[in-house]
Amino acid sequence: MSNGRLDPAETERLLSFGPERRKTRRELCFVCFTALIIVGVIIGSIAVWVSLSYVDSGKRNVILMISDGFGPASETFARTYKQYVTKLEYNYVTPLDEILVGSSRTRSFDSLVTDSAAGATAFSCGIKTYNGAIGVNPKKEPCGNILESAKYLGLATGLVATSSITDATPASFSAHVVNRFMESDIAVQQIGDRPLGRQVDLMIGGGRCFFLPNHTAGSCRIDERDLVIESKKRGFKFFSTRKEFDDLEPVENNLPLLGLFTLDNMSYEIDRDPTQEPSLKEMSEKALKFLEAATANSDKGFFLMIEGSNIDNAAHANDPAAHAHEILAYHDTISLVKKYVDEHPGTVMISVSDHETGGLSLARQLTSDYPEYLWYPEPITRVKNSSYVLSQLLLNYWNKDRIEYIKNTIRNGLGIEDFEDYAINWLNESHAQVEYEMFLANMTNFKAQLGWATHGHSSIDVNLYAYGQNTEVLRGNHENTDIGDFITKYLNLDLDFITRKLNSNNDTFHQATDSTHFHGDKFNHHHEIKFGDNHN
Repeated sequence: MSNGRLDPAETERLLSFGPERRKTRRELCFVCFTALIIVGVIIGSIAVWVSLSYVDSGKRNVILMISDGFGPASETFARTYKQYVTKLEYNYVTPLDEILVGSSRTRSFDSLVTDSAAGATAFSCGIKTYNGAIGVNPKKEPCGNILESAKYLGLATGLVATSSITDATPASFSAHVVNRFMESDIAVQQIGDRPLGRQVDLMIGGGRCFFLPNHTAGSCRIDERDLVIESKKRGFKFFSTRKEFDDLEPVENNLPLLGLFTLDNMSYEIDRDPTQEPSLKEMSEKALKFLEAATANSDKGFFLMIEGSNIDNAAHANDPAAHAHEILAYHDTISLVKKYVDEHPGTVMISVSDHETGGLSLARQLTSDYPEYLWYPEPITRVKNSSYVLSQLLLNYWNKDRIEYIKNTIRNGLGIEDFEDYAINWLNESHAQVEYEMFLANMTNFKAQLGWATHGHSSIDVNLYAYGQNTEVLRGNHENTDIGDFITKYLNLDLDFITRKLNSNNDTFHQATDSTHFHGDKFNHHHEIKFGDNHN
């Protein structure tokens, strides 16, 4: 008190407005604000989980489409090519452009650059694993996958691919082995000879050589097991011709199906004979019809994986024409599946790549001078066959008129008239098939002014596309394992339960033994290219 007046400091003290009180109030406000944020996050997380996990009265289907080796530059490349060929406006959008939601990271457990095995296992099991792993974790233990869990819950299951059905991507949803090149073992598991029994209701693609006994022409097996006969004994309807495929009509209870049209990978779209092999779109349409019929009288839906496998194989070879045609065929399949989603509420489609292949660049430095800003789609329009097919022709023709044969092959196959003597002289020498293939592909790349960084994979993020209910949660940038997590939640799957079953019934079925055959792909279709020989 001073001169009858209350001291301001004393007033604050008496009314509890002092520095200590202000500090306490600030702390209290901070705690309340933090609590509100935490509560908001929890409520938001619960809402997302409920939206994914709640099973409504309608059945749920998931169609996972994998564009193997397809990076962001490949989408631009195919779009521009189609605009040029069909004279579309500059603002044309592809079926994929319409459903772009984000991007997916691709690194594996043991490398910044993944292979297809680890990439597909990230989708199927929702885990990071080592390159070469098929449905096993980094400790080489089997991991339960979304197809197996879907099957356990009563959903129908299917795989469609333009590669061998035993190749890394389809294998990662249907088998468990410690090395992707154990394709003979993968085939055995795919027909149901495994701890959980048969898991896949429908398989359509290539790779018949892994199902044929060793004494059969074209077999890739080193034993005498005839998996075609064994698959029939296990209830599969087997088919391998276009006519058999066309004659198939979906009715209830007509699964399982096994269709293998070629010994190894199916033909590139640019080379495909439609009287012998169906397209990716046709195989996918058939699969959808059969899976829908199989679940018509059930409250359970289906899980279907569709892979545009040869997008990757063309990129391994740096073959721009084959690559473009594969992507356009994939676009056609996307349109088909989008229509199916529109007509079947509860169906979700996801399209994503396991990795990018080739390091495609829509530009090329031709000289040391500063480059022009351009690339040319026109040279690609003149190509009539893949460089793979043309390389096989050169590999097998050694008559006296070989030089003229080489020139005609370039003219008729690549549409190139102004070739250099150096090219003819090099092609006239003896080389491995894959070397011929890459040289021919690069002739077109040079004309189109397209660049490639590698014949292998790259580590860039790939585009993520989605269509259907709840897919808004996939917006933004995601780890590849998030794709498997999304499907797991959407279908209310329990992968941990399947993992326990796999490891309790038989903990060695996935391991390699002294008699295990590691296939090196003698048919020269590209998986992982090895230079200097006739393997990939």
